[in-house]
Amino acid sequence: MKVVADPEVGELVRQQGGRLYVWTDPHKCCSGNMTYLLTGSRPPARREFHAYDADGFELLFSPGNMNPPDELHLDVKGWRKKRVEAYWNGCVFVI
Repeated sequence: MKVVADPEVGELVRQQGGRLYVWTDPHKCCSGNMTYLLTGSRPPARREFHAYDADGFELLFSPGNMNPPDELHLDVKGWRKKRVEAYWNGCVFVI
């Protein structure tokens, strides 16, 4: 899995402890299943994470029961409270 991160991501992650966790979050709705990605500086309970190369910070990723994407895109969003958003092969949800 290739990590494509905006330089601002590394700065924000280092300010928050130097470690970023990314995991899948499946949802069911009337039109089918959708899986999104969540991020945080602490891992959720009962998930297995794998380390990946990221420029200047530690990235731990849990794809759930799926294979990892070819590319994991990371970007900083938010005006008042900045946060890292993750995108599966550049998409908001898993395809």
